[in-house]
Amino acid sequence: MWPASGWVRWSVRFDDPVMTKRFAIITGVTGQDGWHLSQLLLEKGYHVIGTSRDPVGAQACTDPSVDLVQWDMKDEAAFGALLRLARPTEVYNLAAYASGAAMYDEPVGIGDINGLAVARILEGIRNTDPAIRFCQASSSELFGDALESPQSETTAFHPRSPYGAAKLYAHQMVGIYRRRHGLFACSAILFNHESARRGSAFVTGKVAEAAARIRLGLENELVLGNLEGRRDWGYSGDYMRGMWQMLQPPVADDYVLAAGETHSVRELCDLAFRRVGLDYRDYVRGGEDAFRPSEPVPFVGNASKARHILNWSPEINFQSLVNMMVDAELERLGQTMG
Repeated sequence: MWPASGWVRWSVRFDDPVMTKRFAIITGVTGQDGWHLSQLLLEKGYHVIGTSRDPVGAQACTDPSVDLVQWDMKDEAAFGALLRLARPTEVYNLAAYASGAAMYDEPVGIGDINGLAVARILEGIRNTDPAIRFCQASSSELFGDALESPQSETTAFHPRSPYGAAKLYAHQMVGIYRRRHGLFACSAILFNHESARRGSAFVTGKVAEAAARIRLGLENELVLGNLEGRRDWGYSGDYMRGMWQMLQPPVADDYVLAAGETHSVRELCDLAFRRVGLDYRDYVRGGEDAFRPSEPVPFVGNASKARHILNWSPEINFQSLVNMMVDAELERLGQTMG
């Protein structure tokens, strides 16, 4: 039985024999993806349980309808106890050490949380209830120094960072448990995805916040590195919908989820500053290069498999995404100043 002290917020008796809702567990529920996925599942009538290292602090950034429980991702036994208590139909693993500029930091911790923890989750499912469906938030960082473009499910993996290497271990373990143990386990190979909940540690959040702060007179410049760096950027909510769709077919498989087009940091700045009525060239300047050099081949995803089999496609385009992020920063800063 899960210890009572592990629960911070809950709203249902798990031993209720007439309970009919589908249950889902989301690890890493406090991040931007956790928010969007929890909202999607709640709208579909799921009962959602979210795990966090700090569930007390998580209450401020999760929907009140989400039950919160503390889980140390190194504790396999505790996760098994949670599975036995909650009896979920689906488990989504979104918890990970951050990517972005931090993907080279703390390689041991990254390997444990982004890699080994996934094996612990899979073992918990195998030993508790092999019928539970599992989706792993994998990453385009698997491709690293890609040799072909666009990248698809059949593209060779060449990770170049501890983050990518740990994600590759997790990705391979998902495939092993699917083939060896018959679990419904799949990996969503997610290309860059953003939202109004993206923080300034990522370039999209940094640019959106700076545009808003400069518009409001709180700053007067933004220093960036390589303005010509390009990424395949999409909307987090679209990609979380894709992860849910991956758990609905009769057969589990891995899928690339991507917008299928790239945009430069310069384009990002142009759109963000235009949203607040400014010309980015008056405020953005180059500094020490904080971004990786441009890839030898375009880093862009091919999501045709997801489009064909899952009928998945992005609904929010790049300009709408940037507008959304800048508007959210203006509102947030306006409330702070007010």
